[in-house]
Amino acid sequence: MPLMSPLTKIATGSIVVGLIVLAIKTVAWWMTGSIALLSDALESTVNVATAIAALIAIRVAARPADANHPYGHHKAELLSAILEGVMIIIAALLIIREAYFGLLAPRVLDAPLEGLLLNGAASVINAFWCWILISQGRKRRSPALVADGRHLLTDVISSVGVIFGVLIAIISGWAILDPIMALIVAINILWSGWNVMRESMSGLLDEAIPEAILERIRETIAREATGAIEAHDLRTRTAGRASFVEFHLIVPGEMTVNAAHDICDRIEIALKDILEDCVVTIHVEPECKAKQSGVLVL
Repeated sequence: MPLMSPLTKIATGSIVVGLIVLAIKTVAWWMTGSIALLSDALESTVNVATAIAALIAIRVAARPADANHPYGHHKAELLSAILEGVMIIIAALLIIREAYFGLLAPRVLDAPLEGLLLNGAASVINAFWCWILISQGRKRRSPALVADGRHLLTDVISSVGVIFGVLIAIISGWAILDPIMALIVAINILWSGWNVMRESMSGLLDEAIPEAILERIRETIAREATGAIEAHDLRTRTAGRASFVEFHLIVPGEMTVNAAHDICDRIEIALKDILEDCVVTIHVEPECKAKQSGVLVL
């Protein structure tokens, strides 16, 4: 049986952590009857679902290119991130529903301090795992892990807000603060879900590589294309962990095919040092096709 990749191990860990946190938060809600803590538990159910979606997406994205998917399966992670955004929004709507009924009939909380301590412990676990997801997701260029980590970060922030709000409700005796806090949490979750979906859509729409990296690509082409005349019509896009770079390379008309091929190999190797999982496509043209624009080599 093949060993799990580091990304797969992290994604599997997210499911385990999500189930543990969900169990703790559910007990905290059961002990207190707090709508705000219920909202926190509801968000944790989404954490588990999105962790499962991220794991499936990472496994699909790791598949090599085939006849039906010649460019690979990289965008599976972006689809997963959009699914996560949708599920986050659904969780927020469920919380708004519970908060509405809580506003109509506020109730005094049971065993609030014990429940808050349990919820706080769950938040500490989430905060630690959130840091792992975001840092490893950025390091390994995994949109699914980063989206999962950002969702978890929202959960941590909202959990802190919930604990603070419920604590004020206990001290002041204003039971209505509990559903109000749940409503604030729901609005924060809605905003998080929208941001996750917006960022993933840019990848699905083939957004270009960031300008800072694009400038390094131009510099690399100019440095490594010795013997060529210019490179123009540079186009880039990203799809999950993969980056795609393509351009036209102008060479002297008398240059041999082997010499032009050597230049292309040199450029491709250098670009892959800058961008991991980079696919480079170079179209070689004679000097009569020069535009005197783009990356000038000579």
